[in-house]
Amino acid sequence: MLFEKLHHVAIIVSDYQRAREFYVEKLGFPVLRENIREERGDRKLDLQFGDGELEIFFIPGAPPRPSYPEAQGLRHLAFRVPDVERAAVELERRGIRCEEIRYDPYTRRRMTFFHDPDGLPLELHE
Repeated sequence: MLFEKLHHVAIIVSDYQRAREFYVEKLGFPVLRENIREERGDRKLDLQFGDGELEIFFIPGAPPRPSYPEAQGLRHLAFRVPDVERAAVELERRGIRCEEIRYDPYTRRRMTFFHDPDGLPLELHE
């Protein structure tokens, strides 16, 4: 196979501090690097995501992502967890609302969705 594994996922956010609080403080992703890129007029936050990275970009004036009805492009980002119910309860404790837990009809594993501050769909999946 040409590709070994996923290296990183990049997300553009509307509010840097709000996104940093959500992904670092609430979800618990460790910070690898945090940079203000003056030549581009943006900010970039690199977070540890398993053996890959989650890149958070703040680009002033970036247009909002169409979500509903769903648009072409990234549909959602899914995180594997050992126990969806326990993870959902923990997110709720941290003030993050999750949808009802249901079974994926193809994997037959439990799953649920929640959203980041910009409405990006995020999934918990066993």
